[in-house]
Amino acid sequence: MAMIPARYDATRFPGKLMQTLGDKTVIRQTYDATVATSLFDEVVVVTDSEIILNEITSHGGTAVMSKKNHESGSDRIAEAAAEMDVDIIVNVQGDTPFIKRSPLEELLKQFDDPSVQVGSLMQILKNEKEINDPNFVKVTVDKSMNSLFFSRSVIPYPRDNGIPITHYEHIGVYAFRKKALLDFAHWPITPLEAAEKIECLRYLEHGIPLRMVIVDYIGIEIDTPEDLEKAAKLI
Repeated sequence: MAMIPARYDATRFPGKLMQTLGDKTVIRQTYDATVATSLFDEVVVVTDSEIILNEITSHGGTAVMSKKNHESGSDRIAEAAAEMDVDIIVNVQGDTPFIKRSPLEELLKQFDDPSVQVGSLMQILKNEKEINDPNFVKVTVDKSMNSLFFSRSVIPYPRDNGIPITHYEHIGVYAFRKKALLDFAHWPITPLEAAEKIECLRYLEHGIPLRMVIVDYIGIEIDTPEDLEKAAKLI
């Protein structure tokens, strides 16, 4: 199952999911792109907004209401998933309208390894401005592609410019075993998560790494009005 958490009042760009992108709203572009992968028995938008709910259901999609006071998208979908009979849940962020089948398929393959509890995506960052931009969340991994840390700061820091470093941007698409997702929702917000405002740090602070998958460029996440302008040109 794929679930799309959709909060109306986003901190950096309130109402962004209802902005027009091409011939649809951002949230409908994301929903339709997720459905088009044909990987899921069901795709559900989980939202705190009747405006978003109506936007999806009025066009034949599936959406459910959640409480307004969730701290993260994972908390929001955990509320909806608690009563569902499902093994693995993919969390597609509502602001990723260019999501494609291939990266999601590769993400799901990681769960053939029974040790994997949570997985996510990353792509290579090459633009120096983006590497230094706190709106681009960076991630470092070990040799098994398990996450070591996520940060809005530059990681790793290039103290020695003679050593080649690859910087990865974390893409806000996750997959969870149901128990891992429900555990996450029951844990209180952790210090690093609160400081960085990066939800997956809650897993790391409980000793659970994320299995990361490198993907080719999958488009733009809509975090700011400038991102929306870039996405409009790309679409």
